[in-house]
Amino acid sequence: MAKSSQEHMTEAVFRIDRFVVPQKSETLFMERLQTIQSALDGLPQCAQNLVLTHLNPSGEMNVVTLVEWANAEAMAAASTRMKARYVEENFDPQSFMKALGVKPDFGIFKRYNKTLL
Repeated sequence: MAKSSQEHMTEAVFRIDRFVVPQKSETLFMERLQTIQSALDGLPQCAQNLVLTHLNPSGEMNVVTLVEWANAEAMAAASTRMKARYVEENFDPQSFMKALGVKPDFGIFKRYNKTLL
């Protein structure tokens, strides 16, 4: 059975991003990530905001961020606010990551609901 549009609007949405961070860039990248995490924590309907790390034997760090939003509208509003903040700060995330040699992978996920099959 398909979900109603009301149910869809209240479904939690997860932004999960993965980064491979060279050892030489770890400090700068993690400092910026902490600033972003603090900003997201203060936004409405941010239910969960995690930063997870794993050090590879090669010395690179794998970083995963997971931010849970109450719904897609909350995530879209947060994205708009963060983009405006980046403009104010003259911060370009893509250029920042490229300069540091960080390899990103971005994704938006929803909970798996096996009853929809």
